[in-house]
Amino acid sequence: MKKSILTVIAVLAISFFSNRAFAQAAATAPKGDVLDTLSASVDYNVAAAAIRAADLTATVRGAGPYTIFAPSNIAFSNIPSAKLDALMKDPATLATVLKGHVVSGKYDKATLIKTLGSGTPTLTTIDGKVLTLSVTDKHLTITDSQGNKAKVVAFDMLGTNGVAIGVDAILAK
Repeated sequence: MKKSILTVIAVLAISFFSNRAFAQAAATAPKGDVLDTLSASVDYNVAAAAIRAADLTATVRGAGPYTIFAPSNIAFSNIPSAKLDALMKDPATLATVLKGHVVSGKYDKATLIKTLGSGTPTLTTIDGKVLTLSVTDKHLTITDSQGNKAKVVAFDMLGTNGVAIGVDAILAK
């Protein structure tokens, strides 16, 4: 009797924890590509709109995988409105800025940490520019070739063709 009660308790515990793990995995499973992921986010939907305005939709919806260092809506709001309006109306310039935020390959949090510790903590954007990874004030910082910096504020926003990493600034503006 004692053995059967322990068996029932063990089965229930395993069932509970496996269902919980399955539910967490299902909740984090990507529902669309990286652009869809950004579009669905209340904190990064301006970045998605900028990607569309820059006519980069086909690029970031490609097979990938891609990592997009996506500026938050707050980062976009820190640009003076006249300058932001002009940038959004100039697809070529906007595309140049945004390509500086996109890297071929999937660099989730774990991969970024490995890259940071690799001795050559750099990534190359889709337009050939170099981004350097460093740690500043306990935050992962991305620095472009012109010295512009952005702190990582959100990790692992997964899409079916890559990942978006939230940053607090726009590089190469």
